[in-house]
Amino acid sequence: MSENNSAVDAEESVSFSRVTAVVTDWMLDFLFVSLCRSFKEGKLDDFNVRLSSFEAICHSPSLKGDLCENKKMITAFLARVMHGKQLDVQFEEDENVMPLMSAAKIWSHLEDTVADKSVFKNITILLLVQSVAVCLENGQITSACSALKWLENNQKFPQNVRVKLSKIVKQKETYHPFLMNLSYSCLLEKIQCYLDAYLEKNPCDYLLKAATKIIQLSTNTEDLKDMGTQESSLSKKNKKGNETATCLRRKRKLLSTTISDVWKPDTCKKPYVYLRRISKNELSHLTSAKSVNTSEIHKRRKPPQKWTPQLDKYLKAGVERHGQGKWARILLDFDFEGRTGTMLKDRWRVLTRSQL
Repeated sequence: MSENNSAVDAEESVSFSRVTAVVTDWMLDFLFVSLCRSFKEGKLDDFNVRLSSFEAICHSPSLKGDLCENKKMITAFLARVMHGKQLDVQFEEDENVMPLMSAAKIWSHLEDTVADKSVFKNITILLLVQSVAVCLENGQITSACSALKWLENNQKFPQNVRVKLSKIVKQKETYHPFLMNLSYSCLLEKIQCYLDAYLEKNPCDYLLKAATKIIQLSTNTEDLKDMGTQESSLSKKNKKGNETATCLRRKRKLLSTTISDVWKPDTCKKPYVYLRRISKNELSHLTSAKSVNTSEIHKRRKPPQKWTPQLDKYLKAGVERHGQGKWARILLDFDFEGRTGTMLKDRWRVLTRSQL
């Protein structure tokens, strides 16, 4: 009772709104980690399901601070990259802005979240290149030209990259080495490295660790329960075995001891051997009977099967396919009517001799 009262007092001393804010923050972190994991595994359906939950929690007024805003921006960035090759998906009011172009726009605001500035620069260049390359892959040259112009007007575009891309678009070289080196898969790998560094600096796995501990404890308790049930079942079996053993012993005691005396052999009679001469007629009769029985046995044996021309064809085809001596493999290819590899070898020897 005292423990329950202290728990109630603790709940009353802390306002429910503050507790809700902490739990909401944990839930946001859990969904953020789940979204990063779905991005790494490339599971678009799982990503979209978790994204809807993430968007719903983001409307909570208790979520404040730069860290929370950064997670929202990163999630929006990941969503656009996940849909990067789907040119019909729209994230901006401007219909001409495709997913990777919108991702490049958001990425420019995430520079403070990147510890290594070279990583930020590499991802920026990859976004610019792939915004144009994806259009070329889909055969949309006009979209590639419009994407190039939009990026020049709205993003910091390195001059050497801009000149290279403009030449590629004019020549319509979809599989240019420059595009292949700065591929979409390379972009995904760089973003995954960025996410690993961000999560290491800003851990968001409190709920994951708590849930893992609970599962480990539950599995341990289940194992203990299983051990207990096994021990109890074994003890019950042992008890039953002891009971049956005692019952059998009691039954043996109940049997009459006088009955065993009845079945004692007569020790007075001694074993003896009886010898008698057999006449020639009887001897010939016995030997003829044995020969008849053996002839019957020989008649019952299955006569040897003859090799047909079709079976010879199978054998020749098998040797041509697998080579001489591979009788086990040849048996698997054709139906030789129950013959063994030794039989195939003997028949092949006959065929080769006949050809000579």
